Formats: sequence, C-alpha cells, structure tokens
Amino acid sequence: MSQPYPIGEANTPWQAHHKKQWLEHQQLKRSYTEEVESQIKALSEHLVVEQYGTLEYSPHQYSLYALKSKQWQDSRPTVLVTGGVHGYETSGVHGALAFAKHHMQHYQRFFNVIVLPCISPWGYETINRWNPNAIDPNRSFYQDSPADESRLAMAYINALGCDIVCHVDLHETTDTDNSEFRPALAARDGKENHNWNIPDGFYLVGHTQKPQPAFQKAIIDKVATVTPIAPADESNQLIGVPIEQFGVINYDGTALGLCMGMTAAPYVTTTEVYPDGASATPQNCIDGQVAAIIVALEHILNIN
Repeated sequence: MSQPYPIGEANTPWQAHHKKQWLEHQQLKRSYTEEVESQIKALSEHLVVEQYGTLEYSPHQYSLYALKSKQWQDSRPTVLVTGGVHGYETSGVHGALAFAKHHMQHYQRFFNVIVLPCISPWGYETINRWNPNAIDPNRSFYQDSPADESRLAMAYINALGCDIVCHVDLHETTDTDNSEFRPALAARDGKENHNWNIPDGFYLVGHTQKPQPAFQKAIIDKVATVTPIAPADESNQLIGVPIEQFGVINYDGTALGLCMGMTAAPYVTTTEVYPDGASATPQNCIDGQVAAIIVALEHILNIN
C-alpha cells in the first residue's frame, strides 16, 4: 500500500528545493568519530590503516578509511569486505570492524585482506540510507558516480590494482525500509510507493552474473547457527524477488550499480541481517555478519 511522504508532490520528482527541505530534516544521532573512527585507529598496531578520501559535507568533514593486511603479498588472493554503504545499517559497520579486530590477522596468512568498514559515515551519523544529496550510494557504483562515497571507494580499490577473488558486502534489511526509506524513495522519484514484505531473518543477495550457489549455501548454513534465516513469503520471494535457494536471491549487482558489482571478483555476496526480529540483538546481528565473512573465506580456501 502506498504511504504518503511529507516532502514533495504526488507523481512529481523532487526538485532542488525538495532535497534541501529533506536535508534540513536530518539530524546527527550518533558519532562516527567516537563509535567507528576510534575503533579503526585502534587497529593500527596489527593492521595497515589508510585514509582513502574525505567527505566534505559542510559543516561536517569525514575521513574515510581502509584496513589492510600488514603481511601483504602480491602472490596471495585478495578479498574485500565492505560495510556501511548504507550508513544506517549498523551491524554492517560493526560486523566489518569485529572481523578486522578479531579475525583479520588469522586470515591475512592466506589472503590479502581489505576492509572498508564504513563507506557512508554521514549516513551512519544520521541513520540514513542516502547521502546529503539524497543519493543512494548503493545504486551509484559506476563510472563518474554522483555519490562521493561510491566514487572514492571505487577509486581506492582500482588504484590497488589487485585481482579480488571474493567480495562480501555487509547490509541490513530493517522495518524502517517500509516506514521511511521506500516512501522517501518513491517521493523523490515521483512514483507510487509499494512497500515490500520485510524478510523475517537473515538472507543473502548473490550476483546474477556469477551466482555461485554452493558459496551462498555455505554461508547460509553457517549463519543459521547464529541467527534465523528468512523464509520465503507466500509468493516464494524475498523483497519481491524470487528465491534462488533457501535464504538467497540474486540481483544484477553491476547493472544496478550496487557495491557488490564494483569488482570482477568471482565470489560475491551481499548479506542482509534483520535487526528488528524478535530474537535479534545488536550482538547476534554483528555475529551473523562476522560468520558470513569467515565462511566465505573458508569456502575459498577449501576450493583452492
């Protein structure tokens, strides 16, 4: 059912003054510096911490960071973990950080590991899906991107010039997708809003061009020991997309400009944690994200 949104006019895309009005309603609700940046810098003894860009959103400025293996060797396969493409998806950010803190030293014996823990720090602070220009970074991973968050992340990874074998992109699907973000999207684009059924549990989004069903299944099987896996709805779908297998749907990540499409990695997945479930806690949401990364890497090790 369509939900009205307080900004804009029905069937008319937002103009600049609408976006300005939307931005004026956004408020800082938590601190990137205290909750994220401090954790990143604390890892500098054991990992390489690199600043790969700065976001200038006056009066705020955000430093963007990558964590890299200290034992980097060109002969090793490289894996990429990304979090906070949608800044409001909290366990994506803190799952990436938890993996870096507790597990990255172990896996850097086998891989070159890159972690971009929070691609959208303004979105983290304002608990938002978009950046201040009302642009979704996770639809903006393409050449000449209009989102600085996406453009800077891509430029950093491309400049490394390494062949990435696996990319795990950490996300959440929340109840606010229906109460706020989808209505806002419809209003921005001048379209009628149609909310989707929020999956009751964890699921994965594979890439239609390289679905890797065994890889996805291995992740689902492991995460099921940590947090519930979302069942399909009555139409055998998740978020309006037919399931490929239990807990897995596929998107064309490249065509849609998704973060998971930013590299040529053959093994790609996007996690979707459900933090609003009856049994969900901040910790088991983080644990689900970390479990997904670990089993992805173990799967790569076992097939090589």
